[in-house]
Amino acid sequence: MPAIHITDIEAAINYWREKKPSPDGITLAPELRALAEVYALMVFHHEDEVAEKGFPATAYAAWKAWYDTTPDTPCIAICSTSQGDAMCKGCGRTFDEVQHWPSMSPAEKRSTWRRITLEGDAWRFNRYSERAAEGPRTTSTPSA
Repeated sequence: MPAIHITDIEAAINYWREKKPSPDGITLAPELRALAEVYALMVFHHEDEVAEKGFPATAYAAWKAWYDTTPDTPCIAICSTSQGDAMCKGCGRTFDEVQHWPSMSPAEKRSTWRRITLEGDAWRFNRYSERAAEGPRTTSTPSA
């Protein structure tokens, strides 16, 4: 079952703290309140992840707004799964993750991002890190 990791909730909280700072140091924006409630419950229950299904709607909308600001894909346009590798040397995703990426939920994508970042051995994190920083490559067609 897809789950959202506590570090993503922290990142979303920081995103909203910057986007909608407290006017008086006490009052929180609705997005922050919703995320803070989930975060507090996770800390209280010693949970690292919370299921995407059943995530409170307001908190999910706030998390999703942060998520939409993150890179969609770890692809750096060097795909070794197309050459038969089970794990892509370029981005670190498995063949199945590469193939099913468009249909994966946001939590599934973030889970994959977390795994490949923690492993840190894909080319996107070392020899081609500057390419990864540039973002996904697009191909353009010549105009007629």
